[in-house]
Amino acid sequence: MSLVNRPDLKYDIFMELEKKIIATILLIIFLSLIAYANQALFSSLNKEAEAKLFTISKGETVKGVALNLKKENLIKEPYAFIVYVSILGKYSKVQAGEYFLSPQMSVSQIANMFINGETAKEKLAIIEGWDLIDLAEYFQDKNIIDPENFYNLTGAPTETNTNVKKLSEKFDFLKDKPENLSLEGYLFPDTYYFDKNDDAESIIEKALSNFGEKLTPELRNEIKKQKKTIFEIVTMASMIEKEVKTIEDKKIVSGILWKRLNSGMGLQVDATVLYALKKENSKVYTKDTQFDSPYNTYKYQGLPLGPISNPGADSIIAAIYPIKTNYLYYLSAPDGKTIFSKTLEEHNYNKAKYLK
Repeated sequence: MSLVNRPDLKYDIFMELEKKIIATILLIIFLSLIAYANQALFSSLNKEAEAKLFTISKGETVKGVALNLKKENLIKEPYAFIVYVSILGKYSKVQAGEYFLSPQMSVSQIANMFINGETAKEKLAIIEGWDLIDLAEYFQDKNIIDPENFYNLTGAPTETNTNVKKLSEKFDFLKDKPENLSLEGYLFPDTYYFDKNDDAESIIEKALSNFGEKLTPELRNEIKKQKKTIFEIVTMASMIEKEVKTIEDKKIVSGILWKRLNSGMGLQVDATVLYALKKENSKVYTKDTQFDSPYNTYKYQGLPLGPISNPGADSIIAAIYPIKTNYLYYLSAPDGKTIFSKTLEEHNYNKAKYLK
């Protein structure tokens, strides 16, 4: 029998062809599904639109979240969001909160933000040399906390009836700080990011934790080696922060102030007078130096009662590692340059020359 007349062979060829056609169709469908999934899950809706605040309420379902995303024009396919979350097995892990989202983001990016709880962050910057008054005003402007409640947590500047014992027990570097003084000096200057729902106490604790991290074991050992306390170092650093700008000048001024302290001379730091008077960047007059305050280093010898600002890392380093020189006086010229003098006569000459 010829091969042409074999019906079983024709059938086999037909079946093989049918399988190839079905396989091709299935492949096309599969590739189409992949393309659709890629488009739905990993592409953005609008590459030009700006970010907006999106809120997930407590107890809200994934379906509700998906429909709201569609309503806010953040995604195109709500069910793609639902399927993606389900495939990940994170259906119950979408976290409530406020999120900054953009149509430029894909469904997968948005879903992962919700699953990881990457809620909207508030950017706060504590500036080197700010004191508690500056911080209270800043937090009030940011609508985070009013000054009265802020001072309830940190203690008020220049006052000595503060009770921050709870925080002092939580952070070891506060243990040598007098209990009746505020947290002035310990709110480390830096840029911070907070959840919009964070309370003031958690913000303050984060700044304190940052201080603890920056005061490394090496620095703490050096302070102990010098038979000084962290409180004394922070107090010295807070004056240096307000007086001079560069790290080199700060180390020289640190050497001058420690020398004065050890010899029994008055520190006579203008910034301490301004702090006592609760004035900022003002000229200090002779009458001001007579203002009765334990922070006034013109009227009282030794370190002021406590820190007068929140110093940055450079000032803390300078307080720990002063440079020894023959200088005993310094002044800041109007252009910011620090002028150093060895004698009072030379210092008075420089005052007449630079501070006209």
